[in-house]
Amino acid sequence: MTKTAHFTSAPVDLPFGEGAYTRADLVFYELDHSGPSFEGRIFFDNPGADPSTPLDAEHGYAGSFHVFGHGGCFGEDGHCDVPTGPRDPFDLRPPHQLTPITKTVIVTAALARLTGKAVEITVLAVIRGADGREAASLLEFRDLRLLTYAA
Repeated sequence: MTKTAHFTSAPVDLPFGEGAYTRADLVFYELDHSGPSFEGRIFFDNPGADPSTPLDAEHGYAGSFHVFGHGGCFGEDGHCDVPTGPRDPFDLRPPHQLTPITKTVIVTAALARLTGKAVEITVLAVIRGADGREAASLLEFRDLRLLTYAA
């Protein structure tokens, strides 16, 4: 059994032109990893992609990332609440284990294959196995950016 959550962006303008960039990254900010583990599959200009879509250039596959999830909270009330607000500058403890993460995927080759002036970015969060969890809320993040770097 495979479950999925689906996100498709509005069209994102692309930086084209001779020597416009030497590297391109897709960055997910404040990605939630409190639930089950999953694979995030990224497709360009293929909003109909699903878990059976081939992972090749012809179908817009741009790359993937993996999240090792925490599988939910098993502590007392408040145990898994991520603290909000600024940390004390002298607090040397590591961040809370459920602090949202940043994921970066290098998409240079996939971006170079595009010929349009904009791209729709589709991300699938795919869970393998029959754990009975709903996948609809798996793919939660604050922001998604396409970053390009010039030589």
